[in-house]
Amino acid sequence: MNVLVPRLAVVGVGLIGGSLALGLKAAGAVGEVVGIGRGRANLERALELGVIDRISDRVEDGVADADLVFLATPVQTLPAIAAAALPHMKSGAILTDGGSVKGSVVKAIEPLVPAGVHFVPGHPIAGTEKSGAEAAFATLYRNRRCILTPTARTDRGALELVRQVWRCVGSEVVVMDVQKHDRILGAISHLPHMVAYSLVNAVGSYDRYEENILEYSAGGFRDFTRIASSDPTMWRDIALTNREALLEMMELFERFFAELKEDVRRGDAERLFEFFLRSKQSRDAIL
Repeated sequence: MNVLVPRLAVVGVGLIGGSLALGLKAAGAVGEVVGIGRGRANLERALELGVIDRISDRVEDGVADADLVFLATPVQTLPAIAAAALPHMKSGAILTDGGSVKGSVVKAIEPLVPAGVHFVPGHPIAGTEKSGAEAAFATLYRNRRCILTPTARTDRGALELVRQVWRCVGSEVVVMDVQKHDRILGAISHLPHMVAYSLVNAVGSYDRYEENILEYSAGGFRDFTRIASSDPTMWRDIALTNREALLEMMELFERFFAELKEDVRRGDAERLFEFFLRSKQSRDAIL
């Protein structure tokens, strides 16, 4: 495969940014990868592992000669990093991101983009509960979706290159309106994380017995709550920046949970069965 990106700069060399770099390296689609971040030890580890080829301590220096800059840091940090990077990016370079919330990110970053530089907002729907350079792996994005949310100002050529980048690492690329993205992700990703965090806190605070009953958790509980091991900083930022869509889904969830609670209270076997069956059928349809 031809090199799509002669020089890639990754700001935030963890699971998301590191896996993109490794996936492109495996596909032979990238030349040099520059790693940028505040954690020197993590960057040095990324260098040792071959995730990146060079370290830059300063955003301004690291992006200067990059053809593509990928921001892979918590959502609330993206505007400040973009503000530092954009004035130093060369003409024709592309800025893109992996933020799980797009509305606030696009609103903050797009006005900062100088003439000649392009911005393609994006969000790869993939991840694990692990973080840091050591968590990165080349196949993270294989058979996953990546959503791109261009605006009226997005350059079509830049959009196509970013689309090709994600296809190179195995993703199915979907182009979507910013607001639609945030509402869909609020439902399928952000709400489940809120539920998992709440469930762990609820069970962990159960004080009828002296011991910590979480020690008795088996496969079901552990599988369901795996995502509660995700980075708290990242999820704090997501909850704050996609607040409207998340609250809408939390209220909808509360309505269904209240319905289930009432069925349990009344001992209504028929309604309980119908509730569980509807859920099973919807879940099975995904598979």
